[in-house]
Order: sequence, then C-alpha cells, then structure tokens
Amino acid sequence: MPITVGSGKYMYEVVEGWGKLPEGWEFKQVAGVAVDREDNVHVFNRSPHPVIVFDRSGKFLRSWGEGQFKNAHGITIAADGSFWLADNGDHTVKHFSADGKHIVTLGTPGVEAQPGEPFRKPTDVAAAPNGDVYISDGYGNSRVHVYSPDGKLKKSWGQPGVGEGDFNTPHNIWVDRKGRVLVADRENHRVQVFDLDGRHLATWPDFIQPTDIHVDKDGTVYVAELRNRVTICDGKGRVLSRWGRVPTADPGHFRAPHGIWVDSHGDLYVGEVLEGQRIQKFRRK
Repeated sequence: MPITVGSGKYMYEVVEGWGKLPEGWEFKQVAGVAVDREDNVHVFNRSPHPVIVFDRSGKFLRSWGEGQFKNAHGITIAADGSFWLADNGDHTVKHFSADGKHIVTLGTPGVEAQPGEPFRKPTDVAAAPNGDVYISDGYGNSRVHVYSPDGKLKKSWGQPGVGEGDFNTPHNIWVDRKGRVLVADRENHRVQVFDLDGRHLATWPDFIQPTDIHVDKDGTVYVAELRNRVTICDGKGRVLSRWGRVPTADPGHFRAPHGIWVDSHGDLYVGEVLEGQRIQKFRRK
C-alpha cells in the first residue's frame, strides 16, 4: 500500500525510491533542492557531483558544478532560469547559467570576511523580482546582505539576538511574489518576515530549527525543519499541514530535512543532511 502523509488539503503519497543515480554514485549530504520551469529537479549535495539533475519521474539527466564547491548549502533559481548557490565552506555565493555555466562569484574564495561583512559561511540566497539578490550569512554572521543584479552590495541588516530583526543562524532566505523576505531563523526556532528594505513585518514561531523555505505560486509556504519535520503554512504563518518528528529513515519520515521545493504539479521534494543523506519525493494527492 502507498504511504500517505500530510493532512487536510495537503495530502501526499510517498514516491519510494525516487531519483535513480548512475552506477557508483551516491547522495551525500543533500543540502538543497530546486525545481526549474521544466520541472527538472536539481539536487545540490556534497558528493563529487554537486548538482544532480533528474526529471519528474526520477530519471537521471545530467550533473554540473564539479570542482566548484567546498560545501554545498543553499540553491535557488532566478526568474531568468539561472542559479544562485551558497557555499558555506568557501565563503562565496556563485551564479550559474540555466545550463550550468559559471557566471560570477560573490565573495573571495576561501577567505572569511570581517564580522558583519560578507561573507562568513553564507547559508542561502534568494532572487527578488527586480533582480536583486538576498543572501543569508548565517553561520559566521547573523546578517542578510542585498546585492544589485550587477554584483554590488546595496545594504545589510541583522545582528545576533532574539529580538525582532535579530538572528541566531539565519539559515535560509526566500523572496515571495508580494515582495516579502522570509528568513529561517534556525536557532531561534522561527521564521521572520521583512519587506525588501529589511523592515520587520512579522514573526512566525512554533518551528523546530527551520532550515529551508519555499513559497509556491499560490503563496503557500513550505518549511523544512532540521529536527525531523516538514510544515506547510498559509501566507500568514498559520499551519495547514505538518508531519514528522519520528527520526527514522523509513519512507515518508525524516532524519534531518535541509532543502525543500515544490514543482508545478504541487509535488514536494525534501533533501536531508546529517544521518539522512537522501532526497524524497511526495506526490500531491
């Protein structure tokens, strides 16, 4: 019998064994996942093949990024189909074309910046509708940096703490269609919401180490939580569906969710790190 998870309007069937790798390959830490406009799934992981691409059925298509990353962490897709990827081991954020060709690197490879400055182990990147790039600089800093499309630093905000606008490991970032900036404030166990200029709008509590955020075309918010859970919310942070908290490798459960994305059909992809080291697909029912 198929395994079903979720609740309410957000019920899913677990697609066991999704993602067939070439012989001799294996997933390492699956730090991020992103689905392009053709519904091809780009799995950002810490193996010798950093970005592994599958079609919706799980058929292997190609890989790219070999030799480009020290420690894969965050991935997103811009409106033009290009990719931005954060490497927390190299203190850089890199831009690649839709076909995986390197365009530009932000930050100095291998050099950790001064406190407060970009970058000190950056965690994720988001592309705004106007082309600006928002970067969560979360392990060595507690900052969000904003870059113009041509790679110039425009502004930064955030400091260590627990107050509004403070961070304790800003681990992931997303810019939604309303122009809101959502930040997974991991060790404060919350999601914070800002406008594009960094003004605090809202705080959503009741998460357990949120690691990644995806907002779909309808404004539904999907949150991966490191401690074995996935939560689906509306645009105000109200929980619509939630499952997990059983730390096991059994299909449909989680060890350590770290990346999350939804395709055009509403199917959900979750990548895992630590003891997880896999990607799971959940087909929307």
